[in-house]
Amino acid sequence: MPGKKMPPRRPLAPLLSLALLVPLATACGGAAGADDAAGARTVTVTVGYQSKTINTVTAGTLLRSLGYFEEELAARGKKDGVTYKVAWQDYATGAPITAQMTAGKIDIGSMGDFPLLINAARGKQLKQPTRLVAVTGYNLRGGLNTVVTAPGSSVRSLADLRGKKVSTSVGSAADGTLVRALQRAGLDPDKDIRKLNQQPSVGASALSAGSADALSQFVAWPGLLAFDGRAKALYDGAELNLPTFHGVTVREKFAKERAGILDDFLTAQRRATDHLRTRPVAAAESVAEETGLPAEVVYLYNGANGIATFDPELRPELIAALKEDVPLLKAAKLVGDVDVDAFVDPAPLKRAAQAPAYPKATAAKPELWLKGRNTTRTFTSPKELLKATRGADVRAAYVPDAVTGTLWFADKAVWVVDGAELRAFVTPSGAKAYVAAHSGSRIVDYAAAVGLAS
Repeated sequence: MPGKKMPPRRPLAPLLSLALLVPLATACGGAAGADDAAGARTVTVTVGYQSKTINTVTAGTLLRSLGYFEEELAARGKKDGVTYKVAWQDYATGAPITAQMTAGKIDIGSMGDFPLLINAARGKQLKQPTRLVAVTGYNLRGGLNTVVTAPGSSVRSLADLRGKKVSTSVGSAADGTLVRALQRAGLDPDKDIRKLNQQPSVGASALSAGSADALSQFVAWPGLLAFDGRAKALYDGAELNLPTFHGVTVREKFAKERAGILDDFLTAQRRATDHLRTRPVAAAESVAEETGLPAEVVYLYNGANGIATFDPELRPELIAALKEDVPLLKAAKLVGDVDVDAFVDPAPLKRAAQAPAYPKATAAKPELWLKGRNTTRTFTSPKELLKATRGADVRAAYVPDAVTGTLWFADKAVWVVDGAELRAFVTPSGAKAYVAAHSGSRIVDYAAAVGLAS
């Protein structure tokens, strides 16, 4: 919220290095086995994850902090006389995870939909095939990716990006969102903008320094920059109405040779998903502690009404969307043909996660998080939410976009008065489009909206 002072950002934990172990024929593909002094065998499982890509926390940051995978492996070790260890390796994007997997050095990894396709292509090309075995979080409309600009930018629409410098991570889902959005706006992504291929943190710095005019990135960067007052939303990826998700990929060799360990990972992931869904505030606080991200930003994406829905199921809509992503990556010469059906393997999840299906995602509701509380309160309308903020000690207030349903910070949203109703929008262009189609409605700032609601 405005004026809120946040503690200094904690840097990402340094990459964990693996101890050199004497290889055994039965060791995991990305790790090594050894006999300790007592003759007991040790097996290390290497997991690649992205701590700040918080749509993957049930297979990464949150799972690691809860220790569920280690618990499952400990139970297995008691039965088979093996000591299992987990080496967690943290990266900023999916590309280095794929590089390590195809080198046989990472067993299990998590990444976004576009990187997953590159993972499949590289694995086949380098004869280290991989398989998609679970989903972490998804948004059926594409709201996990957002294009943002600096707060004082004169760029008001995608059309204004013509000739401008736009930072993104080529080959990421955020890049895919940018390409599709520009095409729909009548711009050629290859000719009409100057694309900067940068890591998310580098792109964020470039936007703040003025060396990039816009930034297209994935969770949690757009929300973080908006929360900090360093950016405003220009384009909501949910306007594409195309699903986007992150998932879990495994080396095929590992999955065959260590099927039980993969089962343990997927069982642990399901447990972490249960924890996140039943204790969303505690989960957000935990992820914030591990990553240095503000808990309010984590909750925007991973909360009870967050932009992401967490469910490991390989839903048909997500697999269909993955197939639609292939042509974009082929056009960018990042992959050739990708056999998505061969890449997707639902068998391990069906085998490991014997649990009732999660309820399907529902429309987001306005939500209020007060300071000092470990629970939040939901409301039936944006107007009721704004009423409740007046005079309250607000930690964060969230409101869904009136058209796309994408949750956003209430004080960062663009508000529209339409008769007796107040409607919120992630972007100015979304609000303007609504006003143009609804006579008598008008745009107001946040303070005016709170006043009108009260």
